[in-house]
Amino acid sequence: MADGTQARRPGRKAAPAEVALTEVALTEAEMREAFRTMLLIRRFEERAGQLYGMGLIGGFCHLYIGQEAVVTGVQMALEDGDQVITSYRDHGHMLACGMAPRGVMAELTGRRDGYSRGKGGSMHMFSRERNFFGGHGIVGAQVSLGTGLGFANHYRGNNRVCITYFGEGASNQGQVYESFNLAALMQLPVVYVIENNRYGMGTSVDRASASRDLSHNGAPWGIPGEQVDGMNVAAVLAAARRAVAHGRAGKGPYLLEMLTYRYRGHSMSDPAKYRTREEVSRMRAEHDPIDQLRSAMLAAGIPEDEIKAIEDEGKRSVQDAAEFAQASPEPDPAELWTDVLAED
Repeated sequence: MADGTQARRPGRKAAPAEVALTEVALTEAEMREAFRTMLLIRRFEERAGQLYGMGLIGGFCHLYIGQEAVVTGVQMALEDGDQVITSYRDHGHMLACGMAPRGVMAELTGRRDGYSRGKGGSMHMFSRERNFFGGHGIVGAQVSLGTGLGFANHYRGNNRVCITYFGEGASNQGQVYESFNLAALMQLPVVYVIENNRYGMGTSVDRASASRDLSHNGAPWGIPGEQVDGMNVAAVLAAARRAVAHGRAGKGPYLLEMLTYRYRGHSMSDPAKYRTREEVSRMRAEHDPIDQLRSAMLAAGIPEDEIKAIEDEGKRSVQDAAEFAQASPEPDPAELWTDVLAED
């Protein structure tokens, strides 16, 4: 500028007003289901981090700790046959889809009993039975694939919806906007879910995106969107139900920006020095999705011993998965030659 000062970018739009869990209609059964799933994901990811530190998990490993409410709430809005596809931060999505903790942990440790028989690792496992079409290591690649799944649903007229997850770091990829264009043009049943956890690979979204509100990124193509408190599972479920109903009614794609937060680094090799410990501690203390739901369950009259039983169940399930994975044999070398060519 002429006076030598720098132009200041406009601040990011404030998060949507917080809504207490008790102010959103969640039945007691839904509370129990959400609590069980979120706890399983949290304990599983904590154990995966431990196994990585022990050298039992190699390669890349991106943990989902802190973001559990997003996939849990969205999954609760789906019907059998709906599809899910996501990025490399995918363990939570697998568990929420109903994939067995044993099989997921065995794949993380590269064992024969893993979902990809030990060949895919953290970022590449799939389950046709659970309509989980993978985690994908290429940033934004799953958005094109998810749009393709939506096209298949549209072509077949099967009344199914595809949930396509990606992060705020992928939201400016060119293929994302190409996908938006096709989905809007053909009115495809795709729900795009941006898991905005505020940081890409060490870079704040404020420094990486000129868009101040990512839920508006589909506006040029007429795609409706909304910004959601992604730390509140009830708010996520309510928004997901609206989005899924929109797609299932043949009205085309929908965009949800989930404002969430990851407690750990981008991956296990990231010390996360680009943010303060105070920031992370504040988010844990004031916005933790599991703590919020636990308080809501108590307020709804669900006995504390029942909540404790669900917590113990999650710990046992993860302990069993870890023991199973470590006992599972290494893949046979012949596996190098399988699954590399599809034949009729």
